[in-house]
Amino acid sequence: MDLHEKLHEVCKQFRIYDEFLGYETIQMGNVNRTYKVNFRLADGNPKSFLVQNVNTYAFRNPVALMDNIDHVTEHIREKKPGQVALHFHHTVDRKTYVIDGDNFWRMTNYVPSVTYNSVHDMDIVRNAGMAFGEFQMQLADFDISSLYETIPNFHNTRKRYETLAASIKENKAGRAEEVQEEINFLMNVRDIACRLTDLHSAGKLPLRVTHNDTKINNVLFSPKDNSAMIVIDLDTVMPGLIGHDFGDAIRFAANFVEEDCPEAEKAGVDLEVFRAFAEGFLSQTAKTLTEMEVETLALSCFVLTAELATRFLADYLDGDLYFHTKYPGHNLVRTRCQIALAKDMLKKMPEMEKIVRDCVSAAK
Repeated sequence: MDLHEKLHEVCKQFRIYDEFLGYETIQMGNVNRTYKVNFRLADGNPKSFLVQNVNTYAFRNPVALMDNIDHVTEHIREKKPGQVALHFHHTVDRKTYVIDGDNFWRMTNYVPSVTYNSVHDMDIVRNAGMAFGEFQMQLADFDISSLYETIPNFHNTRKRYETLAASIKENKAGRAEEVQEEINFLMNVRDIACRLTDLHSAGKLPLRVTHNDTKINNVLFSPKDNSAMIVIDLDTVMPGLIGHDFGDAIRFAANFVEEDCPEAEKAGVDLEVFRAFAEGFLSQTAKTLTEMEVETLALSCFVLTAELATRFLADYLDGDLYFHTKYPGHNLVRTRCQIALAKDMLKKMPEMEKIVRDCVSAAK
């Protein structure tokens, strides 16, 4: 059965019986495969949905993952009556997924919108910050104990470094010799990169319900005015630290270049973008943050950048098993770009910390 037929069959299992017109592949994220499927309704009008094939190598318990998503999206929908919200479709037996051999499928509503991988409009950046901050606040009263840990130790930086060390030692793909410079840098900043994990272990940073993948392209914006509509890609919603969400958003949005730019020397943190995102995010969250959370927000950007560099490098050493790659050496290009960004963040840390303090003061 080819992909066209397979997607049509999956849609039927999600109780979509209209005329199937075809599909388009959507480039969204590095892990799952996403398709926009198009139908013609009985009244002749077109309607589209998003169907995803979930990467079960990355997500070992996809049923529990969908349980998380179902509860979180319904919790948010209850707070947004009549507004655009994310909704996952159900099968006849009320499941939010279809298992077909090794394939794990899900379907959600398609929201006409625009997304951005890189942004130079500070209003859009600020709106993205507000969206992720609002997401935090919408789930502030959610029962955190009910969430399954989708990827155990996802932002446990100590564990990430242990994984990298194991990958270096095993050297499965025979690539360790060519990346000694990258290995040396990451190992030299290990303790700084692990500070959030260590502070949480010491009981000094609280757990919250966090998104854990706050790239700006996980916000859908209105095509009319670029206001933020909804936050998407909830696979990694689970207990975490607020710095995980803030830091990863800055790592992605405030880099002068995209995260896989082959010219790593051009990478660096754009403080204008940093300020705009911080203004939006902290306008929603500042009043709820602890003193230690505020103190470590700027540091969190370096932490998340270094952590992702360890993940890209470990995957490169393992033979590119986790992240989708577009060409040989893609994960190494990603690693080098993240390292260059991390170095620039260390240089600009005092300025970043002052911006955070200013934004918190303005929000309170």
